[in-house]
Amino acid sequence: MIQKLKWSLTNPVFAAAAGFLLGLIIGLPILGWGLWPVKWTDAAPQHLREDLKEDYLRMAIQSYALQPDPVRAVARWKELGEDAPAILEKLRMDPSLPSNDVIKFSVVVQQPEVALTEEGLQPTREGQLAPTGALVTPMPTQPGTPTGGLILPTTKPAEKEQETSGLSLYLVLLGVFCLLMLILAAALVYLLVLRKRKTGGAPSLAYREAEASRQAVRTDYEAEGQEPPVVQFMTTYMLGDDLYDDSFSIDAPNGEFLGECGVGISETIGVGEPKKVTAVEVWVFDKDDIQTVTKVLMSEYAFNDQTIRQRLASKGEPVEARVNDRVVLETAHLQLVARVVDLSYGQGALPDHSFFDRLTLELAVWRK
Repeated sequence: MIQKLKWSLTNPVFAAAAGFLLGLIIGLPILGWGLWPVKWTDAAPQHLREDLKEDYLRMAIQSYALQPDPVRAVARWKELGEDAPAILEKLRMDPSLPSNDVIKFSVVVQQPEVALTEEGLQPTREGQLAPTGALVTPMPTQPGTPTGGLILPTTKPAEKEQETSGLSLYLVLLGVFCLLMLILAAALVYLLVLRKRKTGGAPSLAYREAEASRQAVRTDYEAEGQEPPVVQFMTTYMLGDDLYDDSFSIDAPNGEFLGECGVGISETIGVGEPKKVTAVEVWVFDKDDIQTVTKVLMSEYAFNDQTIRQRLASKGEPVEARVNDRVVLETAHLQLVARVVDLSYGQGALPDHSFFDRLTLELAVWRK
């Protein structure tokens, strides 16, 4: 079960789908609805329902009738956006509103250069109206403004202010998100590339391991009179790779997934860094079997040490690693042959032949 889960996580399609679902679960229910739910405040009247927009404009007309304030009337009118003319036309037929109040409000918001009073309208100059019986006093001429009538100061609707503030907040959040993505990308580049490089331009340990595996000579099973394996892999451990754990997917020629195999550190000896690996475990997982078969390849010292052998026996059958020796692992439908291609021991204060300096294995898999 663990190996199946491990394979699933290494499958790009499954990993992408799992990441999407996990992000969706964390983003919507947990963050979006639980920890930081969206709270709408100070929404503009143009975002209201149709009936509420009518109520809003009706109250604006009634307010202007009681307290004529052209500046406020125009601001309230523009809060409704593009729907304002249609709603006003609909309210003209509303019997609950005095027609004279609607007309006064309409003139102010649709023709702001017209002068208004509560006594009616009369012509003041060509193209303008003024209240009947009211005295119209021309206003001083200013650059860019007509004379006479009521000149309303230009006002910025609250809608524009809200849109501007909303856009600014969006741009700030977008900038923060992009910055976080850049930091994350830089951290990944450092961890996956730069951190593994050694000073002076020397090849990294991972590169040297890959080169050793590439240059190793593979067994020609056909020349030995055997059927060629379904898959054949090379893997190399070198002293200093404390996280060594190599795994491979076993796929049939038609692309069918059959299982997985690999090699990882099983036991170390001594203290300090780098770790001194005295045994590795070779394993094979069959997708149609319920268990993973494992055998432990041990150094000469570890294999001859009864205490270490007994301790590692619980992980799998202990086998001494010797160059060109072959170890066979079998499941219900797969057979894996692990061959020791190259082996060298490290030198130091520990007993001779107690830990590996380099170990290259060949893994060949057949269907049974």
